[in-house]
Amino acid sequence: MTTLTLDQMKRFVRGHFEDFVNRRDAAAIRRNMTPDFLDHDGPDGKPTGVAGDEQMMLAMYQAMPDLRITVEDTIAEGDKVMCRNVWRWTDPQSKKKMQFHGFVLWRFEGDKIAERWATVTRPAEDAAD
Repeated sequence: MTTLTLDQMKRFVRGHFEDFVNRRDAAAIRRNMTPDFLDHDGPDGKPTGVAGDEQMMLAMYQAMPDLRITVEDTIAEGDKVMCRNVWRWTDPQSKKKMQFHGFVLWRFEGDKIAERWATVTRPAEDAAD
């Protein structure tokens, strides 16, 4: 059960992406998730917790220095928020603009995120470039 309103949860998710991805603040995950947070679709599609997701993002910061996420849509109901997003970066070897799309479902407990499920597309050249 969450103590946040639907709009507060949606703003929380957008803020989490802004800090964790766009501002490269890996510690944001420790502030925003419950201590027993479970990512059902972590690195390599395996379940993980806060530490696993933090390590994944640290590796992404290194591999994709200009990585940015844009949250396109958010929908909230009950204790969950679903968002559609686009991740963009420049491939360091080819210098091509790349992207992948994702759908993420977040479940809240209290005022923090307790669970995450995600589906992402394969990386491809950014059609907008």
